[in-house]
This record gives sequence, C-alpha cells and structure tokens, in this order.
Amino acid sequence: MKKAESLVRYFARNIGIVIGLVLIWRGMWILLDGIDRFFFGGDHILTAFGGIVVGLLILYLPDKDLKEIQKL
Repeated sequence: MKKAESLVRYFARNIGIVIGLVLIWRGMWILLDGIDRFFFGGDHILTAFGGIVVGLLILYLPDKDLKEIQKL
C-alpha cells in the first residue's frame, strides 16, 4: 500500500511540474504575440529570429558550448 501511495505522489508531483511549465510557456507565448501586434503589426518574423538568437545565447553563455541542444 505504501508503494502505491508513493507512486501516486511521484506522478502527482511530476504532473504538477509539467502543468506549471506549460502555463509559463503559454503566458510567454501570449505575451510575445502581444508584443508582435503592438510593435510590429502582428508580423512574427522579427521576434522569431530574436527569440532564436536570445535562446542560443542563453544556452551558450553559461558554459560556452551548446551541448544542451544535443539532449533534444
């Protein structure tokens, strides 16, 4: 019985983490769409390229490599 409870707790915690990450992702997506509409008239190309560059910099700068991309 104790093993079943710990298994349920394990899945509940991980589902909570996944839901939290998805909600953050959704909020950022909506925020960036708003920036696109406000500054660029709904054209997503500038923020798309900007997001790629910023994302690569965030992955590269801490350890000066892009090994995190290999994990995908």
